[in-house]
Amino acid sequence: MPHGLSDQKHDGPDKLSGSEILRLQGVGKRFPGVVALDGIHLDLRRGEVHAICGENGAGKSTLMKIISGQYQADEGSIVYRGEPVRFASSSEAQAAGIAIIHQELNLVPHLSVAENLFLAREPKRGPFVDYRRLNADAQRALARIGLTVAPTTLVGALSIAQQQMVEIAKALTFSAEVLIMDEPTSSLTESETAQLFRIIKELRAEGVAILYISHRLDEMAEIVDRVTVLRDGRYIATDDFASTTVSEIIARMVGRSLDDVYPPRQSVPTDEIMLRAQGLRRAGTFGPVSFELRKGEILGFAGLMGAGRTEVARAIFGADRLDAGTIELAGKDVAIRSPREAIRHGIAYLSEDRKKDGLALAMPVAPNVTLANVRAISSRAGFLRFSEEVAVAERYTRELGIRTPSVNQIARNLSGGNQQKVVVSKWLYRGTKILFFDEPTRGIDVGAKFAIYGLMDRLAADGVGVILISSELPEILGMTDRIAVFHEGRVAAVLETKYTSQEEIMHYASGRAHA
Repeated sequence: MPHGLSDQKHDGPDKLSGSEILRLQGVGKRFPGVVALDGIHLDLRRGEVHAICGENGAGKSTLMKIISGQYQADEGSIVYRGEPVRFASSSEAQAAGIAIIHQELNLVPHLSVAENLFLAREPKRGPFVDYRRLNADAQRALARIGLTVAPTTLVGALSIAQQQMVEIAKALTFSAEVLIMDEPTSSLTESETAQLFRIIKELRAEGVAILYISHRLDEMAEIVDRVTVLRDGRYIATDDFASTTVSEIIARMVGRSLDDVYPPRQSVPTDEIMLRAQGLRRAGTFGPVSFELRKGEILGFAGLMGAGRTEVARAIFGADRLDAGTIELAGKDVAIRSPREAIRHGIAYLSEDRKKDGLALAMPVAPNVTLANVRAISSRAGFLRFSEEVAVAERYTRELGIRTPSVNQIARNLSGGNQQKVVVSKWLYRGTKILFFDEPTRGIDVGAKFAIYGLMDRLAADGVGVILISSELPEILGMTDRIAVFHEGRVAAVLETKYTSQEEIMHYASGRAHA
């Protein structure tokens, strides 16, 4: 079992017996070459939190998009408030009282928080937007979820976690009777998650029906009444959450028992230093930061949000400017002023926002795999050898277990876990020597996590330097050899993983070691 997951039956939240508000019967959905959903049935009651569980590609998000009007079912029926419905759009579903909090952020970065919260619904004074009222309404919505940012702040200036909270606030402004939450805590801190759970309990008490998707099974015990499991687009089971266990849920999700979340490590750290960072500084962001990465090890970057972990990785990758410090690769000083130079030195960065920074979403899988090494599949005259591109993509699809009908599938249509594997394939094909994994399992299911962990270990065993940046301490403890703990832009301690604990890591991450 993973750290922090209980295998006991759960007491669960206090039961609320509500009348049925939504029923799906025999719902199916097909895309070219893929059966996304096949004969799904589901019932949702007023005043309940109903979890939908399944691996990436199980059909969870497709089902939620059908309920919220973004997709139309190819077969089956949907009954809402006792009447058959077929929503033609998400706007139509919202007008009927069904709102969705998207896993992938659906915000306009160049607009303010207030403008995003009430996009196309702004209060007017005559023909003009009443900005005073708009900002006041937005301030109340933000206060409800405990987000302390100004309504006039541009969304593009917010962190991913703050943008996620804005998404949640936006959904709550619709006063929905059915609220769909698709991975709402994937980017949230513990305190932000606690605030969200408080809101969920309030909504539940008001009779709002909530469909809740999350890969964090340990957090469900506090809020979930029932759980439905999907696998490969098919309905598997529905249970009272209090009468099942995490092991039983996982077994239904993956179709087998999953005794270990982390694979046995094959990589063995050596004394050879691949990367040495000394005195790295970026004004107002981090510094001084020093650490070493050894061949054969997985080094963890741990710390609270805003501690500087991602910022250091981006600076080493050349995405952000360094004001001071030196970087050594294999004992030689290197100057990295851009991602292009970093890639040339064999350094790659797998961003926490794979859709924004890692993928060309509108392009097929094949060109995404070869994107960082186009020259290798080009002729001397500069023309792409498409058959070779396809062969390369098919090789990585097999090796990494990427689930796609073909390498010609558009990357946007893959599940989150499979998209992540495509990004990893891109860097592997480039021949990367040092790879930063920044929150690599965010929004990924248990089975896909296991595959990513195994891949990281295999890379380390093959001599690739791996740095894992993660907010999940069980993940850091389960997959690293040493841990650099960040606090307020500095490395507070470097700990041997096998001799440390979550408590000691938090001791340094929170700054108590310096109190």
